[in-house]
Amino acid sequence: MSSRFPLFAALLATLSACAYPHTPSALPPVTTSPATASIATAQETRAPVTILVSIDGFRPDYLDRGVTPNLSRLAATGVSAAMRPSFPSKTFPNHWTLVTGLVPDRHGITANSMEDPARPGELFTMATDDPFWWNTAEPIWVTAERAGIRTATMFWPGSNVAWGGTRASTWPHVTTGGTRPHDWQQFSEAVDDRQRVDAIIDWLRRPAATRPRFLTLYFDTVDTAGHQYGPADPRTTQAVAEVDAAIGRLTGELAALGQPANLVIVADHGMAPTDSRRTIALDTILPATDARVVEAGSYATFEPLPGRDAAVAAALLRPHPHMQCWRKSEIPARFHYGRNVRVPAFLCLAEDGPGGAWEIAKTAPTKQVSDGAHGFDNDAPDMRALFIANGPAFASGKRLPTFDNVDVAPLLRDLLGLPAGQGLDGTDRPFRGVLRGTAGPGASAVPHAR
Repeated sequence: MSSRFPLFAALLATLSACAYPHTPSALPPVTTSPATASIATAQETRAPVTILVSIDGFRPDYLDRGVTPNLSRLAATGVSAAMRPSFPSKTFPNHWTLVTGLVPDRHGITANSMEDPARPGELFTMATDDPFWWNTAEPIWVTAERAGIRTATMFWPGSNVAWGGTRASTWPHVTTGGTRPHDWQQFSEAVDDRQRVDAIIDWLRRPAATRPRFLTLYFDTVDTAGHQYGPADPRTTQAVAEVDAAIGRLTGELAALGQPANLVIVADHGMAPTDSRRTIALDTILPATDARVVEAGSYATFEPLPGRDAAVAAALLRPHPHMQCWRKSEIPARFHYGRNVRVPAFLCLAEDGPGGAWEIAKTAPTKQVSDGAHGFDNDAPDMRALFIANGPAFASGKRLPTFDNVDVAPLLRDLLGLPAGQGLDGTDRPFRGVLRGTAGPGASAVPHAR
């Protein structure tokens, strides 16, 4: 998530008994005190739970820096891959894809900042929790709750939304109806990694009747560091080490509790190195009197002002160094983007190449800055996202080819014993050879054309 926005700090201001027989957890053992061990021994035999963990902005190659003993161990003893995000490779669109199995163009969260013709003058931001913006696609915690599976979210974009509900347009804007996770937390950056892990473990200490079987956990510090300093900076590596320690603490606490868990650890996107000297200034290409800029950065979107469509097309659709532009109806099919009414009329995508990524800005920057960004071509190597799965449901030591992140939601359905989703863009096909003892590998494999 971009630290250039309110970093989800406003996020929503103001995120089994699986059908598996019990098997020993694949999580790494930890040393426990005799007192802790005796407590764990006295507990009941627990069925596995499923925990979906997002480490925002975590590139798969961060595992090669020698500072991730816990994540690297989980990858080595489980299943791992470099996952392809959906376009645009931004935080909110991809987090919603991971829990719905649909590309952004179909689930409706098409950008971190967007407009809708049905709500003229209103802007969706990462603080927006009005169900209107989210109701197109059902997230997996709603599906699970409807199936009688208790859920709990320790942060996830959209998890504080009363999904399916309706918000009144007048103060106090009461929301009627809708479904949330049984337990959820309003996002705050002030809640540190220790507190986030503690929340998960505290929920799992509950008696079986009230214990969640599906949980989410979200970490934002790696993304924040990547934006501030760039992906290669030592301070970003330090953030990677810190979140790895949090993952180690999570697995240690799970082991001490005697709680087997299927961990699905993902990122929403990668991170590219950027520099203000690689900036495309829009005021040298398109007069502000011709179009309104909806978004700018790794890509830019535009709505022509009345009577200026032809002028905007003439300015944008000609060749530009380090940037390519399209009408929304002509965006290449491989992006699966441009049919939704929330996608503006024109889109320009900056280059992300070996020499570093370019960015699009309204005007040229006034000072030199080197940092990081995402939102580029989702097939660019540095936009790849982390994927690790480890637990009793997964084989050990398996490396998968790159797959699309729409496939994560069908995997979660398998882990939770939920029926196949209808008309999804994803499929559980990438995981059929690495799942063991599931209620139905392949059960969710009803891919939508993509």
